[in-house]
Amino acid sequence: MKKIKLFADGPTLDEIKNLQNIDGYTFNPSLFKKLKAKNYIKFTEEILKFTGDKSVSIEVFGDDEKTCYDQAKKIASLSKNISVKIPITYTNGKFSTNLISKLIKENIKLNITAIFTQEQIKEIINVVKNTNTILSVFAGRLFDIGIDANQKLKEITEYTHSNSKCRILWASCRQPYDYINAINSNSDIITMGSSMIKKLKNLNSISPEDYSKETVKNFYEDAKSSGFKI
Repeated sequence: MKKIKLFADGPTLDEIKNLQNIDGYTFNPSLFKKLKAKNYIKFTEEILKFTGDKSVSIEVFGDDEKTCYDQAKKIASLSKNISVKIPITYTNGKFSTNLISKLIKENIKLNITAIFTQEQIKEIINVVKNTNTILSVFAGRLFDIGIDANQKLKEITEYTHSNSKCRILWASCRQPYDYINAINSNSDIITMGSSMIKKLKNLNSISPEDYSKETVKNFYEDAKSSGFKI
């Protein structure tokens, strides 16, 4: 099986300590909210105590170039292992190309996020083509709106690898099998939630029949432990 880097998406501090064979970590404001972070920078610093020399993506949350630039500089200053996540557009749909260009000139590692189309990548490709910038494509959300993310990611990775040094990250996973989908699409990285990462051990390791029996057993034991009667 082709090698692909595995990043943990929004793990708790305990999960960071305990997850095995992880290549990096990704976070965004929604995940910080879910993790009950009170102070964005202090929580990032706490995360960095446990991530060692692995890649950590932390996202800005401004909605204009100056605010995002200032946030990106402050986030990047926390660790050389940080890739600052920059949304491909602001909330008004305007591309963040100029911001991306400024940060690249300052040698700040970037993860361009919330990408859905190849056309969006084409808007920034000339700015990022000579860098190892991560381009996070939200495959799961493409599936959500009825688009075949497998096909789209193959097209996007082929274009990106042919025209740049950038890496494609398969984001917003919906199932453990997306690990296989990401490999088949020639993505370079996949980010998955901790619960999904734990299920990766089941891939090609248990027969459908045995998994069926295990499922029936789980239902039976839950009913028994709940004291249900009919």
